[in-house]
Amino acid sequence: QVQLVEAGGGLVQTGDSLRLSCAASGRSVNSYTVGWFRQAPGKEREFVAAIARRGASTYYSEFVKGRFTISRDSAERMVYLQMNSLKPEDTAVYYCTARRADFISERMAVIGDRNNYETWGPGTQVTVSS
Repeated sequence: QVQLVEAGGGLVQTGDSLRLSCAASGRSVNSYTVGWFRQAPGKEREFVAAIARRGASTYYSEFVKGRFTISRDSAERMVYLQMNSLKPEDTAVYYCTARRADFISERMAVIGDRNNYETWGPGTQVTVSS
């Protein structure tokens, strides 16, 4: 089974940028639909973004549209989450997750449901100071 590892978290100031990466061991991340979720203290884990297995389609939650970009580098076998204009409310542990199939439905209720993903990384902390 594939194992996922996130990297790139850290402590930044409001308005700064970070790029998170997600790598897979055991099998290339290119073979998976990959998503990013985040969880702040005391809150539910929430959907951030996802990219289809074949790389053409991307999906975002409303609160990151225009600020975050998910991308796939097939040669590097990595999926990235570029986060710009960070806000204190973006502070959370960010998790990479994957599923073997593309989503048939493009409804956000489906894509943003954590139960529709199969494998999770341990998470990386992002802290945005005001």
